[in-house]
This record gives sequence, structure tokens and C-alpha cells, in this order.
Amino acid sequence: MTISVGAKIPNASLKTMADGKMKDVTTEELFAGKKVVLFAVPGAFTPTCSMQHLPGYIAKAGDIKAKGVDTIACLSVNDAFVMDAWGKDRGAGNDVLMLADGNGDFSKAVGLDFDGSGIGFGTRSQRYAMVVEDGVVKALHVDQPMKFEVSSAEAILAEL
Repeated sequence: MTISVGAKIPNASLKTMADGKMKDVTTEELFAGKKVVLFAVPGAFTPTCSMQHLPGYIAKAGDIKAKGVDTIACLSVNDAFVMDAWGKDRGAGNDVLMLADGNGDFSKAVGLDFDGSGIGFGTRSQRYAMVVEDGVVKALHVDQPMKFEVSSAEAILAEL
């Protein structure tokens, strides 16, 4: 079952990089008492994700945060080293927190995973964006497979 507006984010542990080392980030740490924009992509360094999705959030980070957002986070079913390298490659800096859902546990828990084995991807996250306030989903935009239409930074700005 896919998570929906009004639902609480499930407990899960994600990974990020800090000072050259992998660090656990729980969903409680990420969302408790905060307004967060979380967007997910099928894969780091993939064409649409690298040329449009992540760069859009980097470019609009100031506008998004000006709407009261504490954290903008990008999630993918990749490892923390890949997410860190991709964030550095794209210039995410401190604007976008790069999160690894290495085993896809979070993506599965929210029902937004997909089987990309037909194209050699294995289990991945669908492309989506959500606004979460204090652990509760306030807005959810899920793109159709192989599309990039409703989860852009511009769409989330319009939602905020």
C-alpha cells in the first residue's frame, strides 16, 4: 500500500555521509518537529535525475526554504558513497541532504518502490516528492513510471 496524505512516515533508517564516513539518519531524526521536502529518484547519475530532478531542487532551494522548509532531502536506492559523490558532482552542497536507502527498506515501507530488474536496475524508488510536517505527509506527488511531471521543485513550490 502506498503512503498517502495524512499518513505518518514509518520508522526507518537511512544513510548519509558526514566527514567522510557513513552516518545513520532515522526518519524520526529527519522529520520530527520539522517541515521537510523529500524527493526520490530512481537512481543517482541517471539522465533525468542528474539533468533535471536534482538540479531543479538545488536551483530552487532558497525559494523552497523561504516557504518554511527546514530540510530538502533527496533519496535514492543507492549506497551512501554514490549519493555523496552524486551530490558533490551536481553541487548539492548544504542545500540538499543526500540520503541513501541502500536496501530499499524505506521505499518499500512507503509503498513507492518498483522492480526495475527488466532494465538492470533491481529494486528502486519511484520518482516522487512529498512535503512532510512533523512526520505526517501533507502533500504527495508521484510521477508515473518513466515520467518527470509532478515531482519537480516547481511543483513542490506551487504546493507550498
